[in-house]
Amino acid sequence: MRADDERRGTTVGGIGEAGVHDGDRWGLTSEGLPPWLDPVVRFARTARPRQLSSFLPPSDGGGRQSAVLILLGEGDSGPELLLMERAGNLRSHAGQPAFPGGALDPEDGDPATTGPLRAALREAEEETGLDPAGVQLFGVLPRLYIPVSGFVVTPVLGWWREPSPVGAVDPAETARVFTVPVADLTAPGNRAMAVHPRGHLGPAFTVEGALVWGFTAGVIDRLLHFAGWERPWDRNRRLPLDWHA
Repeated sequence: MRADDERRGTTVGGIGEAGVHDGDRWGLTSEGLPPWLDPVVRFARTARPRQLSSFLPPSDGGGRQSAVLILLGEGDSGPELLLMERAGNLRSHAGQPAFPGGALDPEDGDPATTGPLRAALREAEEETGLDPAGVQLFGVLPRLYIPVSGFVVTPVLGWWREPSPVGAVDPAETARVFTVPVADLTAPGNRAMAVHPRGHLGPAFTVEGALVWGFTAGVIDRLLHFAGWERPWDRNRRLPLDWHA
């Protein structure tokens, strides 16, 4: 076995180091992943919080623990990413595209070890109807913070090894579920900087009839960059957000 193959068969990231072994139900393994995911695996092993965001969890341990699933698969147009669009009548983040995910429940377990993995899969199943048995979790990114909601978010990386049908399970919560080809996310014409009514800027994507911005767009932007998939794009292009965003 070559050294690269040995590395691809090990557990990944802090959760793996905390004692979740390769082959466990909730373990993280990069074994058998397609080669195009190699740069994502490498980034997951070395990522530091400030490479992803300037908003980091409170030092006092405050914030509500949550997790999102960054699920990558292969579709007709090559590598793709699963997203959902929140219902337009929600009080928070109405109509906003996002990764599947949500707050940890007590039954998810320890937030410092396998709790975020369980929560990411559970929430994804509840929101999109995907079959967790077809998802291979292979990494976690550093915990980040969303000040407006007080959530401490653990991004969990998954390979959609066996795709299953997905859709909005509860229309009151989710408007639609869709996949976006990575090629569309990297297309320069689909990229811009979103301008929040309060004046701050952040990366955005115009894909599948949706404007992806905020936390989700920020994580996608950094993932594309550090995976080496990013293409040059016009950072002076501005897209204003609605006043209630």
